Amino acid sequence: QLQLVESGGGLVQPGGSLRLSCAASGFTLDYYAIGWFRQAPGKEREGVSCISRRGGSTNYADSVKGRFTISRDNAKNTVYLQMNSLKPEDTAVYYCAASRWGSSWPMIHGLYAYWGQGTQVTVSS
Repeated sequence: QLQLVESGGGLVQPGGSLRLSCAASGFTLDYYAIGWFRQAPGKEREGVSCISRRGGSTNYADSVKGRFTISRDNAKNTVYLQMNSLKPEDTAVYYCAASRWGSSWPMIHGLYAYWGQGTQVTVSS
């Protein structure tokens, strides 16, 4: 069974940090670009960041540039999203997804075939 599982979400104060993980089971992430999306209540799902299959290319939404860093460890079959200087507007459910179609920007939801169940990130004092 092909599965992506996110972890690392939680409640953090403004200015704090979290690291999200996206672990794959049932398939090898080496063949996939990985993207992180997020969806806040009442808003559409938006692309946050993506990384190419070998990690040589990354892209970020303007709203997170300089604060978030995406990385991958193919040996561990895991992708990470390091989130620093978190703001209340970063509050959302964060999803990771896998695409065979590369890590182009903007991230196109329909190009990502496999999705995790999401992890909640809440930034609040």
